[in-house]
Amino acid sequence: MKLLDDLKPHFEKGGKWEKYSALHEAIDTTLYSPADVTTGSVHVRDSINHKRVMSIIILALLPCIMMAMWNTGFQENLTLNQMLAAGKIDSLPALSNSNSIFANLLTGAASFIPVLLTALITQGIWVTIFASMRNKKIDAGFLVTAVLITLLMPPTIPLWQVVIATSFGVVIGRELFGGIGMNFLSPALVAWVFLALAYPGSMSGDAVWTTVDGYTGATPLTMALADGLPSLAAQNISWQSAFLGTIPGSMGETSALACLLGAAVLIISGIASWRIIASILIGVISISSLLCLFDPAAMNPAWHLVLGGLAFGMVFLATDHSSAAMTIKGQWAYGLLIGILVVIVRVFNPMMPECVGMIILFGSVAAPLIDRLVVNAHIKKRKMRHV
Repeated sequence: MKLLDDLKPHFEKGGKWEKYSALHEAIDTTLYSPADVTTGSVHVRDSINHKRVMSIIILALLPCIMMAMWNTGFQENLTLNQMLAAGKIDSLPALSNSNSIFANLLTGAASFIPVLLTALITQGIWVTIFASMRNKKIDAGFLVTAVLITLLMPPTIPLWQVVIATSFGVVIGRELFGGIGMNFLSPALVAWVFLALAYPGSMSGDAVWTTVDGYTGATPLTMALADGLPSLAAQNISWQSAFLGTIPGSMGETSALACLLGAAVLIISGIASWRIIASILIGVISISSLLCLFDPAAMNPAWHLVLGGLAFGMVFLATDHSSAAMTIKGQWAYGLLIGILVVIVRVFNPMMPECVGMIILFGSVAAPLIDRLVVNAHIKKRKMRHV
């Protein structure tokens, strides 16, 4: 702390490192609370600021982060043990005990941490460049985006694709609009959709969910939509295992339980809108229940909610302040739109089972229009009162 304070004069206006002031600010505000705070009764103040909001979101993401590392390692170790039992390999590498929490965490961390560091460094570079160009301070928050991008990735994603996706998400999704607070799309979501469209082979298919070379296997969502729910029972995949997250999938999306814990933190703290989460749930449950009336073999609401990235997207992506609807009625419409479209696309387009990211991105684009319609309706209603 003292070292950063001693160096600060060199980064201020007139200092020899003035053009690198954004980099100093990024390090200082990331590690410590800002020394300069607003005082005086003329300002509207609250007990929460942007950095504290980001800290609460990271806290809410911790269950998903831990589950991402554990399950990634668990899937790899479980696969290796199955291959050994089948005689496909002669021996197991160290830390391949799928029954060991410690072994699974370490194995999964070997896949998770490189992706996280790549996303974090890439984003840090771009944020610093744009902050220096605008002569503005770097806001806290790029750690959250890096974590979200990492959690959305499959464990086999090449790091060079993480660099490209993060660059696209940060530059196109946020910085070109003016930076944090000015964008209307989630950079993490933009990065995910970019990869899904530009490099679909790295984001879907049977060979991207487990880091064991040569192993292939579809996700439970793909199997359920293609062959029906009985195909899951044949693979010993129960609803409980899907809810807990002990199934193949993107690193941070498999556990509905971890997402539920994160949702509790975000809702209790007031960071996320409970209306958006509730309306997505209503949309998913109502449409999937209706489809089950016409086709009893269709996927029921309970399975829709625990398979794929629906739980993660509903809690952490759809509720993003920069991309979600702001008005109360607009939030209900926005959430219903996302929930209904997710089920429709999943059921009627089996070639695109994991559509949650694209649907939420579509909802984000529609959010300003939804808010506009709500505001116009409110203005019209008030005018009618004075007629």
